[in-house]
Amino acid sequence: LGSVVAYFTSAKFLLYLGHALSTWGDRMWHFAVSVFLVELYGNSLLLTAVYGLVVAGSVLLLGALIGDWVDKNSRLKVAQTSLIVQNSSVILCGVILMIIFLFKTQLLTLYHGWLLTLCYILVITIANIANLASTATAITIQRDWIVVVAGEDRSKLADMNATIRRIDQLTNILAPMAVGQIMTFGSPMIGCGFISGWNLMSMCVEYLLLWKVYQKTPTLARKSAKVEASELKQLNAKKESDVKPAEGVQLIIEKDVSGFEPQQEKEVGCAARIAEPFITFRDGWVAYYNQPVFLAGMGLAFLYMTVLGFDCITTGYAYTQGLSGSVLSLLMGASAVTGIMGTVAFTWLRRKCGLIRTGLISGVAQFACLILCAISVFMPGSPMDLTVSPFADISARLFENEPLPTIASPEPEMIFATGMPNLLNGSIAPADGDPEMSPEPVPLISVSLLFAGVIAARVGLWSFDLTVTQLLQENVIESERGIINGVQNSMNYLLDLLHFIMVILAPNPEAFGLLVLISVSFVAMGHIMYFRFAQKSLGKQLFVCHTPDPKAAPDSSPPGNTSTV
Repeated sequence: LGSVVAYFTSAKFLLYLGHALSTWGDRMWHFAVSVFLVELYGNSLLLTAVYGLVVAGSVLLLGALIGDWVDKNSRLKVAQTSLIVQNSSVILCGVILMIIFLFKTQLLTLYHGWLLTLCYILVITIANIANLASTATAITIQRDWIVVVAGEDRSKLADMNATIRRIDQLTNILAPMAVGQIMTFGSPMIGCGFISGWNLMSMCVEYLLLWKVYQKTPTLARKSAKVEASELKQLNAKKESDVKPAEGVQLIIEKDVSGFEPQQEKEVGCAARIAEPFITFRDGWVAYYNQPVFLAGMGLAFLYMTVLGFDCITTGYAYTQGLSGSVLSLLMGASAVTGIMGTVAFTWLRRKCGLIRTGLISGVAQFACLILCAISVFMPGSPMDLTVSPFADISARLFENEPLPTIASPEPEMIFATGMPNLLNGSIAPADGDPEMSPEPVPLISVSLLFAGVIAARVGLWSFDLTVTQLLQENVIESERGIINGVQNSMNYLLDLLHFIMVILAPNPEAFGLLVLISVSFVAMGHIMYFRFAQKSLGKQLFVCHTPDPKAAPDSSPPGNTSTV
């Protein structure tokens, strides 16, 4: 009994609990805000598309600056500030959305509708601030605090990373289902009120949990910092030098930053202050390039350039192939199960083969499963026809002066059950059992192979994601974790943005097969980059699988590593 009580009061468990609360609120909000924006703008995806573009562009441009802010401030200050900003922004957004839902007709008549437009801009701006704060929270908790709590035990770090991912997988499925039911049987306004109330309660509990973890882990109060005038310059040293910190390339000092007060700085001009964010942005990206795990990070980023996931794009394609919302919800549940299996596989493979080899095995497993997706493109039932122009329908309507298609007004149950309307043909799939609206039966061989490959590949995908995450944790020095992981987030968002642009350029179902082949190619390129990283790190020992020392894990750190872990 004593050991059980000790576990539930340990810093590790409290960190899990705080992450679960934070992730649950995030997943509810990310699901609901898209539905709210569709509902508010006459069942059009315009606001949702603008919101997605703003979020991706902001993280892309500000990722390095957010990471630099994380590095320069004490851990507790960063965690508490980002927590308060994130939850306060969501609460404020929820209140504004409730006001819009209540007084939409009145707002439409005031100032020719400009007041309502201003409300839309305000919602998107505040929601974007919430996402940026969430990014800062993820960097500081999942890339820094967790490393300090795990201490020198890398096996413990691997187990904690895997547990965090399992929490992510469960909340990805359960949180949207919960808020969807509330909005279905209540109303969007009730959904707004529930999310605002949840975030208010969650913010208070998470704040307390962060403080408890900080108290139970004294090392969190000590943070490596670089001596004056060398903040990012040393990051830009060439890889070829391979000089150790003891030889003077990087001078790292331990200091208690909980009460740290910056030294008196020299007066700087206005131009220098304006240029500082741009210099930080540049130095952050150069520093990322010069990291020994650069190729591994790029390999992970390339996996974001894909339509082979359970996002709105793949969901829309599934509707065109005759899959119902209930079937899709079951498939999403299956993908969550295989994702959890991937976290289990990661911990087992790492113990047996070491961290770097785990990434290789995971990459091979993921790519082998995605071969099924490539095969599905050429199977019966596949709509791929490259002779059909992606812009034929749009061009015809423009020349005939017809309005462009918008999202048909669906039943609320359909949106909330599946998460997103059909994006590929601009309409919701016909309701089951309606003979007048139902399309011709489509052979399910192609779409079955597609989703079989996507679901099976989640095992390798999440195992690979955990591998690269731990490589970044172990091989990036403590004082640079924020900015390097901020740039990594920017790279991920960049490739994710490119995948949406790819869909915009070829939005029709007939071109989806080509998008699948391009996606598989990018996944292959990502794993080739990782293979190159592993080859440089392990050399001739690359394919020699052995059981590593759980604490030393010598094959998890590439040559030239300057990790303080």
